[in-house]
Amino acid sequence: MSDPKIDSGKRTWIIASSCAGAVGAGFAAVPFVGSFEPSERARAAGAAVEADISALKPGEKMTVEWRGKPVWIIKRTPEQLAELPKVDGLLADPKSIRKADELTPLYARNEGRSIKPEVLVVVGICSHLGCSPSDKFTPGAQPSLPDTWAGGFLCPCHGSTFDMAGRVYKNKPAPDNLEVPPHMYLSDTRLIIGEDKTA
Repeated sequence: MSDPKIDSGKRTWIIASSCAGAVGAGFAAVPFVGSFEPSERARAAGAAVEADISALKPGEKMTVEWRGKPVWIIKRTPEQLAELPKVDGLLADPKSIRKADELTPLYARNEGRSIKPEVLVVVGICSHLGCSPSDKFTPGAQPSLPDTWAGGFLCPCHGSTFDMAGRVYKNKPAPDNLEVPPHMYLSDTRLIIGEDKTA
């Protein structure tokens, strides 16, 4: 029979050397694992993101993150679309010509600021101080909104209002419409945000 003291000593040595080897392997693997992560520059640039809108119903909104910003995808109702031309006279930039190249791609320079009339894609950040406006889709009188409100967004920070196309109303702190990010359809129900055919 073998001496139990020797077996115990060997066992301790094997366990200790195995642990040391595992730790060493872990440290050796860190540079390799790190090399698979995107660079800081790539993170800052922001990769394109896909969005599945198949479950989005008329009158609903979903949010995806792109470049660390919330991007809203809203499926507008026929009633919401019908109201858009009626508020043109109340808007600061109804045709989205101010900062057009920066805020509104060519394919979204229309009444709905969209590729498909019913689907609005905008960055949900107010152009005043970077707050995120609240949904106020229901038309009519409400706190902080006019009695003739047609539906849209209200920035709670300083009261800027936007219509259902993300266009800012006149005489509000926000100087510009909400940004329409580059985007395109991969299918009827799949969008990619951050890329378009012109990019």
